[in-house]
Amino acid sequence: MAIRSSRVGDQILKEVSGMLVRGEIKDPRVSAVSLTEVRMTDNLGMAEIYFTLPGGEAGKDEAVSGLERAKGFIRGRLASKLRMRKVPDIKFVFDTALEKGYRIDEILREISGE
Repeated sequence: MAIRSSRVGDQILKEVSGMLVRGEIKDPRVSAVSLTEVRMTDNLGMAEIYFTLPGGEAGKDEAVSGLERAKGFIRGRLASKLRMRKVPDIKFVFDTALEKGYRIDEILREISGE
């Protein structure tokens, strides 16, 4: 089941990223959003879509609002693209992995400079 959820997650990532790149989601709050990952529940009922912004957490709340507003549109488009009985619910999550990586890198540079 994990392989199928991974495949479905990859397809959702591809489709939603395409919508953003092609400008199909008209909300200006999501123009700078980059999707990083999609994690699916094992039963394929929920897709957590992780995203990041060029300025880090600045504008995160605005981007989430824009994505939430576009959720119905996104699910409708996914319904026509995915071959599934039921389109998963979507939750948008800000991806902090990059910021954590930068912070770890900064700490390591400080340590090596001592």
